[in-house]
Amino acid sequence: MQASVRQETAQPVDAACNWSDAFDVVIIGGGAAGIGVTASLLRRRPSLRIAIIEPSDRHYYQPAWTLVGGGVFDITKTVQPMADVIPEKAQWVRGAARRVNAEGNFVELEDGRQVGYRQLIVCPGLRLAWERIEGLEEALGKNGVTSNYRFDLAPYTWSLVREFRGGKAIFTQPPMPIKCAGAPQKAMYLSCDEWLRAGRLNDIDVEFNTCAPVLFGVSAFVPPLMEYVKRYDADLVFNSDLVRVDGENRVAYFDVKHASGEVERVAKPFDMLHVAPPQVAPAFIAESSLADAAGWCEVDHRTLQHPRYPNIFGLGDACSSPNAKTAAAVRKQIVVVAENLLAAREHREFKTFYDGYGSCPLTVERGRVILAEFGFGGKLLPTFKLDPTVPRFLAWLLKARFLPWFYWHGFLKGREWLARPAD
Repeated sequence: MQASVRQETAQPVDAACNWSDAFDVVIIGGGAAGIGVTASLLRRRPSLRIAIIEPSDRHYYQPAWTLVGGGVFDITKTVQPMADVIPEKAQWVRGAARRVNAEGNFVELEDGRQVGYRQLIVCPGLRLAWERIEGLEEALGKNGVTSNYRFDLAPYTWSLVREFRGGKAIFTQPPMPIKCAGAPQKAMYLSCDEWLRAGRLNDIDVEFNTCAPVLFGVSAFVPPLMEYVKRYDADLVFNSDLVRVDGENRVAYFDVKHASGEVERVAKPFDMLHVAPPQVAPAFIAESSLADAAGWCEVDHRTLQHPRYPNIFGLGDACSSPNAKTAAAVRKQIVVVAENLLAAREHREFKTFYDGYGSCPLTVERGRVILAEFGFGGKLLPTFKLDPTVPRFLAWLLKARFLPWFYWHGFLKGREWLARPAD
């Protein structure tokens, strides 16, 4: 069956439909990567027949959830109906991918439908594996247990912070990779800043437990971050992995790896617990021929083309490129995928390459952000000619004011502001 191109506001297509080879490009995922790359492709080639496979009826601007948890952003401004953000000339296939048949050039959905493609872009995002921490799912949203990684819980974080008067506050970071590696500690900084301003910080014992052996993976940003750790008198516990939460009794259990290699199970009582969950690739990728050894969609790190299936490209959190998993990385990757997919389609040489760019605006206090921008190997890639390790009010305005506006009105519309990677 040949699918028609939608002209009005996006509506999911008929569940009974099947397409054998209906679309020029199929995109798995309606998040930042999926919508952004669709808009960019259609700006370049408006005649392309593109389908977006996405089960959710809502689209989220997740980078603002740490601000919501810090009481400086409205949660309602981080969500819009999916139908309103899908580009007009694209077709929304409402459903979840179950498997990719790379040899047959089709995607099978959970409900049995098959969507054929000539070229495929894989960008479903990653999966938050809450279940990997025993007791966590049952504990979330009550007894002081929260996470800015969920839309419905970020406001609860702020409620806890605002009402907290004293006791033990624990913040956690799981094994890498995770999306926005700075988000777990940003939750701590904004909470501590509120407590400091309210004159309550001296009554609060703050502890940051991270699976990593260092505070941040790019060493240039560690000294200024440590200044804030000292300001807030927070204890850092490295190589510490949250494995169990007893919400009713308010006890968190960590596996702490010592220098000798020995792992010790440590029970820590808490009054507030902010959890960043483990994060994994979706099963339909991890269990498929698309995956690398770690389960991510394998891509050439510079071209973002799959090494074994030349008509498949990947970007965003689920691809294997060793960059920071952030919306800022997606902004650069979109240009690479759009240009190279069309080059492959038109039998042209690739001329656009990804440099590993990612950005983590580290919100260290209300009104100050360290704008960490870096590429492969931790190479600093600042957009502006300012020392990137200095906390700045201008970076705060970028993070809290400009970028949320630009996301909805520019990024998702295919406007590639400062998005072309360096040659």
